[in-house]
Amino acid sequence: MTEKPHPEIYPETQFYWDGAKAGQLLLNHCTSCDQSYFPPRPFCPSCGNRDVTVREASGKGRLYSYVISHLPAPGYEPPYIVAVVELEEGTRMLTNLLDCPVDPSAIEVDMPVEVTFENRGDVTVPQFRPQGGAA
Repeated sequence: MTEKPHPEIYPETQFYWDGAKAGQLLLNHCTSCDQSYFPPRPFCPSCGNRDVTVREASGKGRLYSYVISHLPAPGYEPPYIVAVVELEEGTRMLTNLLDCPVDPSAIEVDMPVEVTFENRGDVTVPQFRPQGGAA
């Protein structure tokens, strides 16, 4: 199997990857409309304000949606779970669901999930798993 892809890191996303390496899930937060958002960018996607800060997310949320992919992708052995997680903070993230059987009977929309960090050499990638470990 090939190595999983490494993200391209830009100056405006550096804080996110540094946080992941330290075991923290960091999000941008708009000081104007009080919304956290993902993916990282220097302006708020809701109101366009550039007065944004960085906040640590709880790392807990719920499975909002998912698909079981049977298509090969670099570093991923099919089948695998591509998921949208809605964090407690209200932010949705596209991610993978790990430590869970790749079986629709084991996956429930709204099931509680938590962040886990996957090391990929020199970068750490936030991923999610069912809260408390494997389902």
